[in-house]
Amino acid sequence: MSKGNHQISLNAEELKNFMHHIIANNKTIQEKGVTPVCVNVEGPAGIGKTSSIVQLAQELNMDIVRLNLAELEDLSDLVGFPLKEYEIVNEDKVSKWVPETLLPQYIASKYKPTGNKRMSYAAPEWINNKKEGGILILDDYTRADARFMQATMTLIETQTYYSWCLPKNWHIILTTNPDDGNYNVTSLDSAQKTRFITVNFKFDVDVWARWAEKQDIDTRCINFLLLHPELVKDDTNPRSIMTFFNSISSIPEFKNELPLIQMIGEGSVGVEFSTMFTTFINNRLDKLVTPKDVLLHENEAYIIGELRNCIGRDDNYRADIASILTTRIINYTINYSETNSITKKIIDRLIKLSTDEDTLTNDLKYIIVKKILNANKQKFQGMMLNPEVIKMAMK
Repeated sequence: MSKGNHQISLNAEELKNFMHHIIANNKTIQEKGVTPVCVNVEGPAGIGKTSSIVQLAQELNMDIVRLNLAELEDLSDLVGFPLKEYEIVNEDKVSKWVPETLLPQYIASKYKPTGNKRMSYAAPEWINNKKEGGILILDDYTRADARFMQATMTLIETQTYYSWCLPKNWHIILTTNPDDGNYNVTSLDSAQKTRFITVNFKFDVDVWARWAEKQDIDTRCINFLLLHPELVKDDTNPRSIMTFFNSISSIPEFKNELPLIQMIGEGSVGVEFSTMFTTFINNRLDKLVTPKDVLLHENEAYIIGELRNCIGRDDNYRADIASILTTRIINYTINYSETNSITKKIIDRLIKLSTDEDTLTNDLKYIIVKKILNANKQKFQGMMLNPEVIKMAMK
C-alpha cells in the first residue's frame, strides 16, 4: 500500500466493481447538476492500471479517450487552441459568443457586436464530436509538467475548460505511480488530493489467472505464474512478464529452446525470473495436464490418470501442483460455459473430479463444487444430482 491519506487497496476485479458504482452514482448526481466524481488509480508501473480501465470501458460499451500527460508537449493538445470570441446580440436582444473568424458572417445576418470580447479555447481534437457516455483516462498524471496538471484540475473540478466541456455521462480517471521515492513524480498537496478519490491498485495472481484463461494465454505460462506469484515485483511487473510470455508462446517444446528462452527472459524479466522458469521446464512442469483436456478429453480414465500423475500421491503428493490445476480447471470450466453448452459428459466429468477419492483432496473438491455452481447454477445444475456434490454445495 502506498503512503498517503488513502487506505483502500483493490485488485482488477474489485476496481471494476468499485467503478461500476462510481459511474452509476455519477450519472445520478450529474442529473442534479453536481460534477461527476473523479477517481485516481495509484499503483506501480506495469501492474495493469490502464488496461483494467480500458477493459471496464469496453464491458460498459462506453467511449474511451486515453491521454498520457507525460507525453504531451503542447498545452493545446490537452485543452485546445486559444481563440478570441466576441459577444453579439440579435434583434430580440439574445446574446451569444462567437469566434473572431465567424464575426463577419453573423454581422451580415443582422447580429450586432456588444463590444465585449474574451479569450476562449476551441475544443481539442480528442473530445471534439464525442457523444454521450465515455471515460477519459489521464495517464501518468503526476509525471506530467505542472502546466498540464494545473489545466486538468479545472477539468476534474467542473468537467469544463472555458468554452468547451466534456459530453454528458463522461467520467475522468487518473492513473499515478506511488510517491515513494521510486518514481519521478510530482507530489500532490492536500488541496489536490481532496478533488478526487484515490484507490491503490494491487496485483492479484488469481484475478490475473482468470483474465489469462479468457485471453487464451499460453497454458504453460499460466501454470508458472500461479506456481511463483512471489516473482511479481516492481521491476518484474505484469507488463514485462506478459512481454516475456508472448515472446516464447510460439515455441512448441520449451525444453528444446532453453538457451533462447533464457536469453529472452533475461532481456525482459531478469535473471531470477528466467532461471526459475528454466528450472520449471527442467522439472517438466510445463508438461502439466491442461484444463481443457481435464474437462473435454474423450478418455476419462486416461485423463484422470494423467491428473493423478501430475499431482502425485502419499509422500510424493504435490499440494502446490494440485492447487494450481484446481484453479485452472475452475477458471477454464467457467470460461468455457460462457460460450458453450454444458453436456452431460462434462457434468459427469466434473462430478468425477469432485468425488474421486484418489485424485484431489476434500478441500479442493469442495472449492471446485462451490465456485463452479456459484458461477452458473443453471448450467451446472446437473452436478446436484449427485448426493456427495449436494453435501458439498450445502456446506
